[in-house]
Amino acid sequence: MGLVLFPGDRDPTSPDVSWSYSGFAAFRRCLAQAEGFDLSEMWGFGGEQPWSEVCTVLEPLLDHPDVGGDDLSPADCAAILPRLAAIADQWAQDGDDTLFHEHIEEGRQLATVLRLCIEKNVPLCFL
Repeated sequence: MGLVLFPGDRDPTSPDVSWSYSGFAAFRRCLAQAEGFDLSEMWGFGGEQPWSEVCTVLEPLLDHPDVGGDDLSPADCAAILPRLAAIADQWAQDGDDTLFHEHIEEGRQLATVLRLCIEKNVPLCFL
């Protein structure tokens, strides 16, 4: 079982990115850490800190439920893309950690999907 993020363009040849649920959780924890906070302290992730106390354009991705939830709009994708790309680039510059290599590739794959969502003006879907 896992999670797939894909453009809502109804084109089966469009790129997607997939994770196991635990892999997606690890990816989001690393993104949150890059943004300067601990995801486990956030409401909905075992903590009590409300999302209103954190300022990040990645919030729609980080605070999205694994199962269900709304698609992310093309506007959300456009807001997320530059920061996601910058974090993936920073991870690539920072080290040789095998886990980060996996997250770098996942981040770049997600960036490709986000770009397509923006170009085609379609939502990012979660399945």
